[in-house]
Amino acid sequence: MHRERVSENVYWFQSEVYAQVTAGVIAGPQWAVVIDTLATPEETLSMREYVEHELGLQIRYIINTHYHADHTWGNCFFPGATVVAHSLCRKLMAEKGMPSLESAKKQNNALRQVKMVLPHLTFDDGEMNLRVGKKNLILASAIGHSHDGISVLVEEDRILFAGDAFLPLPYFVDGDIDQLASSIKNIGKMGLENIVQGHGDIILRGEIEDAVKENLAYLSALRKAVRNALRRKNPIEFLNSVDIESCKKSRVALGGLAAELHKHG
Repeated sequence: MHRERVSENVYWFQSEVYAQVTAGVIAGPQWAVVIDTLATPEETLSMREYVEHELGLQIRYIINTHYHADHTWGNCFFPGATVVAHSLCRKLMAEKGMPSLESAKKQNNALRQVKMVLPHLTFDDGEMNLRVGKKNLILASAIGHSHDGISVLVEEDRILFAGDAFLPLPYFVDGDIDQLASSIKNIGKMGLENIVQGHGDIILRGEIEDAVKENLAYLSALRKAVRNALRRKNPIEFLNSVDIESCKKSRVALGGLAAELHKHG
């Protein structure tokens, strides 16, 4: 697992096991907030170990940016913490996450100790604020990758934990392409110092404008490809011929998973 101090009391963690999924920690004087959990019990417990023993803090809150397994299944490893999310995240975790976990346990023995912990504190519209020491966290909608997505802005540092609304390869697995494009545009207007993507590396201030343009161009290329496919006799065959490079993205992103995600996008 990779770890980096992004700014004072703000930390970033990245999985070395699954799709470069990320998590964050905001440290206060007496307790800490975790933003998303990692993909495996081992890495999640390693992150907890760092917070408790290296930083000397207990974890009081966990923020789930959306309901997908690689961001939520580690909730159970933070006993006593209050889980915060959008109300739709709680609903989707109950309806889709629980059956998915039970199915996954039958195939992967490493998940036997995982238990679904649903969000305790949720919000619907607008924003939610959470104060951690001198840091103000602003939770707000960031949909498109999924319908329940939120981002977390560390207001004083202009650091955005974007969840999967911002990725090296935009991916609307069970969301909406237009909503995702809107979220990416909004992120580009926020005057940020850093974007912590839901997967992949941190985007620095000087890289943000290009990253936003590139992601929007990719989504535009996908729309164009679908329009062209609908005019053809064999649309699926045509879409299969539209590779990731023709949409101005690299197949090596996300540890080589980008080409597969593009194919299923």
